[in-house]
Amino acid sequence: MPRPRPLARLLAETGAVGLYCSVPSPAIVEMIGHAAFDFVILDTEHALVGDSELAGLLRAAEAAGLDALVRVPEGDHGAILRALDAGAAGVVVPHVRCRADVDAAIRVARYFPDGMRSLGGGRAADYGVGDPREVIRRANAEVVLAVLIEDRDGVEAIEEILTGGGVDVVLPGPGDLSQSYGVPWETRHPLVRAAVETIHEACRLHAVPFIPMTTNPEAHARWRAAGATSFVLGDAQDLAARSIRDQRAMAEQPK
Repeated sequence: MPRPRPLARLLAETGAVGLYCSVPSPAIVEMIGHAAFDFVILDTEHALVGDSELAGLLRAAEAAGLDALVRVPEGDHGAILRALDAGAAGVVVPHVRCRADVDAAIRVARYFPDGMRSLGGGRAADYGVGDPREVIRRANAEVVLAVLIEDRDGVEAIEEILTGGGVDVVLPGPGDLSQSYGVPWETRHPLVRAAVETIHEACRLHAVPFIPMTTNPEAHARWRAAGATSFVLGDAQDLAARSIRDQRAMAEQPK
């Protein structure tokens, strides 16, 4: 089960700072935890991560005092169940385009009466130790359901997506949004910025935590000034690749 300080409450009350991790390495996950991040988003959509590898990553996060969300592949409801049964603090559902996408995820991620998550007695249920009814209560209260809005359809349906509840966190996906608006990788294009602002405003009106990705001080300051309290500071893969390139460039400096 999630740690005593549920991430859902932390996000809603004080805010939290996280990092994507597209590198299936327990050591990297431990490094993120020991760097005092509050949460990590383990990417199983873009990274080659099997279920057994994911279990190891989740254990590494727990050992490092880190809440782990799992970004599942698009449309894979079985992946939601397996991630949560393995002990993830929550899931990030990509390419949410309409309310039906949310309702389908809720049905898999939450137990009755909120959903119909399949009952199991594995790791997330402490292997059957304790009252199973308390397991259900805690899971429905503490497991984080995060939606990733990265399509034009999702932006246009954001009010519908948030109406009805059940969404704990919203993350924008500027990369895929740029492609959806016909300007691939132009994440600072006015169309993309306007789309992200639309998502942010809807989250504000519905009192749903909004977590922008801020990979530089300027973006971080701008979103903090706009009222954001939680942030994803990039991806460990990108940070490692940049550091490797910078280290190699050091040898090219004039003597």
